[in-house]
Amino acid sequence: MHDPPAGRRVPPPLLDSLGRELADLRVSVTDRCNFRCRYCMPRERFGSEHRFLDRSDLLSFEEITRLASIFVSLGVGKIRLTGGEPLLRRGLPKLVSMLASLGTDLALTTNGSLLSRHADALAAAGLRRITVSLDALDEETFQQMSDSAVSVADVLAGITAAERAGLSPLKLNVVVRRGLNEHAIGAMVDRFAGSGHVVRFIEYMDVGTTNGWRLDHVLTAEEILSVVRTRTGLEPIAPDRPGEVASRYRRIDGGGEIGVIASVSRPFCRDCVRARLSSDGRLHTCLFSTGGTALGYALRHGVPDSQIASMIRSAWHLRDDRYSELRSDATRPSAAVPVTLAGSAERAGRPTPAPGAEKVEMSYIGG
Repeated sequence: MHDPPAGRRVPPPLLDSLGRELADLRVSVTDRCNFRCRYCMPRERFGSEHRFLDRSDLLSFEEITRLASIFVSLGVGKIRLTGGEPLLRRGLPKLVSMLASLGTDLALTTNGSLLSRHADALAAAGLRRITVSLDALDEETFQQMSDSAVSVADVLAGITAAERAGLSPLKLNVVVRRGLNEHAIGAMVDRFAGSGHVVRFIEYMDVGTTNGWRLDHVLTAEEILSVVRTRTGLEPIAPDRPGEVASRYRRIDGGGEIGVIASVSRPFCRDCVRARLSSDGRLHTCLFSTGGTALGYALRHGVPDSQIASMIRSAWHLRDDRYSELRSDATRPSAAVPVTLAGSAERAGRPTPAPGAEKVEMSYIGG
């Protein structure tokens, strides 16, 4: 776990109803993206007629920093900037500099398309770690996955720029969908062997309601690992800290680290320590959320920090989200577990959603 700066008081852990600590905060800085990935923002739903948040609805950098500082006072030690695509947010290095002053482990997730332009400024502002999403190395599959005008070369140029800026090692995330990009597994393993970067494969998840998810689209972690093992043997690596989402493996050929995020076949809800702040200031306690606690609204209407902290405590204490576990039980042939998405934390900030309420899209709260 990230060590706090010398002299900073460490608050007692803030625990939810299942004993899970609030430790990480993911901050979406925009709901916009220049990709239209099928698993996140399919073009037929997020086309020219889609209404994104108005600029005035987005939290300002000062508002984000104020809320982040409250989360840090409650025990958060890691902040990750997400989107949408966070590098579309103008002046992002300024926000990085403001958040870096909080003394947390500060990271960013990006599709890499704009990274070559911004890597130096982000590093100079205090960013230390970057995760890049890259679902394939061949142009045809990459275009199928991203549905964008960006090329693989653009993303690779961003990775190179991040390396030169001192942001290595990077994490490289690959969402794997059966029938579309299984062949990308071997290509990514081979391409980044010995680079020092960590390649992480992610099971195709049913986030939101627009990606047409089906269980038979999921290539499981075990199937992914079997492909990797055709290239190299693997040794398990113990987690660095509680709440890590990836199962980690060391290549026995010395080629580096491989990770697998198995939220469908091996859910890790019981270890989840992440809160999410949408770009308009709603606190979400689960990636598979249906609502949120309106912290931004409270902030803009003069609610003091102490009361906002109480709102966060209440939402987290009541948190009972474990969607992936319930979904996995419900997809087993002998099970009959109803999958409901509205946890108690969300009920603390808004009326209980009706059964079958739509999940919030991943582009809105960050992945």
